[in-house]
Amino acid sequence: MNFSQPMLRDGSLAGKTIIVTGGGTGLGKSMAKYFLELGANVVICSRRLAVLEATAQELTEATGGQVLPAECDVRKPEQIETVIEAGIARFGAVHGLVNNSAGNFISPTERLSYKAIDTVVVFVIRGTYFFTHAIGKYWIDNQIKGKKHNISTTYAWTGSGWVVPSAMAKAGALAMTKSLAYEWGKYGIRLNAIAPGPFPTKGAWDRLFPKELAEKFAFENRIPLHRTGEHQELANLAAYLMSDFSAYMTGEVITLDGGEVLNGGQFNFLNEVTPEMWDVLEAQIKNANRASKQEGKKES
Repeated sequence: MNFSQPMLRDGSLAGKTIIVTGGGTGLGKSMAKYFLELGANVVICSRRLAVLEATAQELTEATGGQVLPAECDVRKPEQIETVIEAGIARFGAVHGLVNNSAGNFISPTERLSYKAIDTVVVFVIRGTYFFTHAIGKYWIDNQIKGKKHNISTTYAWTGSGWVVPSAMAKAGALAMTKSLAYEWGKYGIRLNAIAPGPFPTKGAWDRLFPKELAEKFAFENRIPLHRTGEHQELANLAAYLMSDFSAYMTGEVITLDGGEVLNGGQFNFLNEVTPEMWDVLEAQIKNANRASKQEGKKES
């Protein structure tokens, strides 16, 4: 057995229904796939329904599990409640939530517009809080001992330059997680967080790290274990937190980053990027974002 193989025993999540925000691509998709392999039903949601439907079909064919794709902007409470209601209607109840949706980009803070800052902060903190609040009320009203975890980041507590809006929002979401773990513990509801290091994903990775930047500052050279993470490693941890094997754990944030946090702020290495390089990188990031949006339009 090696680190890229499934960890939990078959059936560890049987009979459970789990909502995964941002579940159509990347790490959300990988976590959803493993939950299905362990016997769970999964609701995947994001803003791009066409992507979700394609992923749902792919995951159903790969695992034989049941997947419900649901369009949702996590900044809008009415859409969140619709997703929860759809999960209940389809599967009878909802037992778990993974807050995985997020927005981020790298930039010198002084170059950011107010709108750019607000886009990240509102999406991360409001989306995380709204979904947690909605699912928590449902669990309390129906006496369900639910399990929720956020995908956080180490710079939520270390801080990091060049991703300041994300750092602010992730810190707030982590404080919420710890606060509610105590407040809702009496209901048997458990809340935890995972702070992953670099887990490359096509699309999001390209938008965050243009090729020139990725080549100049290879993460493998900065991480003590000299590699990036495998998606199955994160999925293993996420499934453990969703399972009853972690029944005595709540209010925790688990770092899974190959020791990267020991270097300090995750993006502080960008201090070496010159203003001229930032001009080039900003153009590359904008082009990558345009390409991603066009790809989404083609799929829809």
